[in-house]
Amino acid sequence: MKILTGNSNRPLAEAISAYLNLPLTKASVRRFSDEEVFVEIHENVRGEDVFIIQPTSYPTNDNLMELLVTIDALKRSSASRITAVMPYYGYARQDRKSSPRTPISAKLVANLIQTAGADRVLTMDLHAGQIQGFFDIPTDNLFAAPVFIKDIQERMSKGPLTIVSPDVGGVVRARAIAKRLDADLAIIDKRREKAGVSEVMNIIGDVKGQRCILIDDIVDSAGTLCNAAGALKDAGATAVSAYISHGVLSGGAVARVTASPLEELVTTDSIQATEAVRVAHNMRQISVAPLMGEAMRRISDEQSVSCLFD
Repeated sequence: MKILTGNSNRPLAEAISAYLNLPLTKASVRRFSDEEVFVEIHENVRGEDVFIIQPTSYPTNDNLMELLVTIDALKRSSASRITAVMPYYGYARQDRKSSPRTPISAKLVANLIQTAGADRVLTMDLHAGQIQGFFDIPTDNLFAAPVFIKDIQERMSKGPLTIVSPDVGGVVRARAIAKRLDADLAIIDKRREKAGVSEVMNIIGDVKGQRCILIDDIVDSAGTLCNAAGALKDAGATAVSAYISHGVLSGGAVARVTASPLEELVTTDSIQATEAVRVAHNMRQISVAPLMGEAMRRISDEQSVSCLFD
């Protein structure tokens, strides 16, 4: 078993490496003067089970190209099995034709990864579960829920607790966490007039006097999240926090969160935190390195991955 990493999230790769007590394989992932990606692996990988850790976060296209070129380099170096470990799967939000003459980019990315030569994919909290079906190779979709539940139990054990889904689409995710925590469930009913802009319309459930925790898979512009937090406070919630799997946090998202009623925004380290995120007073990252590392160990040993969530 060997672990390789690109430039997307080296701290996470190092944390996984430490968990597995396995050094990162020596490799160069650099650019030519015209920004073409060049990969050179400095160790023998013939016959090895190789895992490439590379979330395709910002800059998405560069990180995706690094992943594809690294897969090709390993394929041509006779690795026995290549697993693309993508804690964050970029382009996942384009999983269907949302309007006429638009692409299904999540499927295109799946095709690219397969064509490059990957034998398996390991990811976490896909935006849409059906993306697993876009691949014709084994695809494991992990869940950050156990990491969230442990953190919530350690920090918010006192007082009535309500888990809130910021939209109808995330109800299954929120309900699963609410069940594990023996907490109530509420849903934000919102109407989105156009991409990136949301308007809170109604709260389904009683949140008065409750400590509310918003659960979602991606926070990008943070507009929906901050609007939902404001609506919950207006409805009588005593405090509002959020646990989000992937902190994309583009544009003015960090400033929006720091100025919002959110007591705390917790994300995983599937995407490397920017300096703005690290210094924000109400933002924090928790690591999924043990979760990813254990899944990688089980895949390499041909053991069950699903029992991690039983």
